[in-house]
Amino acid sequence: MLESADLIVHAGDFTTVACYEYLLGINELVAVHGNSDCAELRKRLPERTVFDVEEVRIGVVHEGQLSQNGSCGLWYLAKELDCDVLIVGHIHTPFIEQTDVLIMCPGSPTVPRLADKSVIELTIEGDQVHGRVISLGAGACFYGV
Repeated sequence: MLESADLIVHAGDFTTVACYEYLLGINELVAVHGNSDCAELRKRLPERTVFDVEEVRIGVVHEGQLSQNGSCGLWYLAKELDCDVLIVGHIHTPFIEQTDVLIMCPGSPTVPRLADKSVIELTIEGDQVHGRVISLGAGACFYGV
């Protein structure tokens, strides 16, 4: 699946350099560091990044401004970053929320929380964006731990 993607986007918590380098070897990678990443990855990777795909501006951050009352803090962060799409990590539980901004968390393919392992497939055509959660099944796996 990852080999055929145009791009891999990772919202942090690789945990190990080996995992990061493994994904880097599969395909083009845009990534930020997460709170569980080692010191070397925190030096290598930014806390947040913004990039363009076709006519869509995408922001990536590990720890967004998600609160117990909803995702309005993430919406404000997306506006601050001037993004059409905001990808966040940290909660390891997948969700997709569409307002005038598409906000999403892919969950986790390795250490999910209260969910199956998952990723999000993002399809972009011009200025049109569609995301779908892909369940990878139950359990957890680790690479390079």
